[in-house]
Amino acid sequence: MAMLPKQVRLVEVGPRDGLQNEKMELPTQVKLELIERLAAAGLPAVEATAFVSPKWIPQMADHTEVLEGIRRKPGVSYPVLTPNLKGFQAALAAGAQEVAIFGAASESFSRKNINCSIEESLERFRPVAEAANAAKVKVRGYISCVLGCPYEGDVPLRKVAEVAGALFEMGCYEVSLGDTIGVGTPGRTQRMIEAVAKRVPLERLAGHYHDTYGQALANIYASMELGVASFDSSVAGLGGCPYAKGASGNVATEDVVYMLHGLGIRTGVDLDKVVQTGQWISAILGREPVSKAGKALAAKRAL
Repeated sequence: MAMLPKQVRLVEVGPRDGLQNEKMELPTQVKLELIERLAAAGLPAVEATAFVSPKWIPQMADHTEVLEGIRRKPGVSYPVLTPNLKGFQAALAAGAQEVAIFGAASESFSRKNINCSIEESLERFRPVAEAANAAKVKVRGYISCVLGCPYEGDVPLRKVAEVAGALFEMGCYEVSLGDTIGVGTPGRTQRMIEAVAKRVPLERLAGHYHDTYGQALANIYASMELGVASFDSSVAGLGGCPYAKGASGNVATEDVVYMLHGLGIRTGVDLDKVVQTGQWISAILGREPVSKAGKALAAKRAL
């Protein structure tokens, strides 16, 4: 059996990646409480918001108020998405200590999602990475569509490796590999990681797997078998898949923590607190949490 990591770092993406797909606009106060509850549950990184035009993502219009309003917990990072220099400067002014840039491995997705080619997107990120390095702000890179694209289908592994290599060379301390439409399976996930690892060291890679086809936990396990020890997840599975109507999107933090703890892997996360937070935010959004472990544990507690 492959050696699994003894410890895994989880990056909670619910307050940004999760909420940005939600139709219901939440008050700033609720977002702040969500971020603070997740940090209190022991998550080492909680993605707070996105410094993007409110015209594109209305849910993130209060990004400055959110980032300035967080009661920061020592040792927790609160990364924010900054797609361009203007966004980075606004984030820096609001006190950002870590930012994220977001590229795609698929040409069509890049054009439809950020209105430019992959090459142009990388050119756009370079000044952000340079400014961040100069300001001693950490930069994390995301790549979407690493295992498939809603417009192109399969994405060549060399393309994923190229984009990952470019982000790493720009100074990203970690590159998060996103299966945006959740089509990946464990074997394919491992082949993709092996291709990327030729350009970026394994300890600098993270997995961001959507659960659209129910494969996210299996893909996380497959990634750990190769030595990846950092993963993105979203409380209560917030953030459906915008490309597949009604499909689940982000893998639920509760399910990931339940699996990792069952494997004896340390996360530093208090599962009960995450379950309670998932129940709370789902009630505010007026729906059931999609986390299977979350539902089972909440039902058990209610007995």
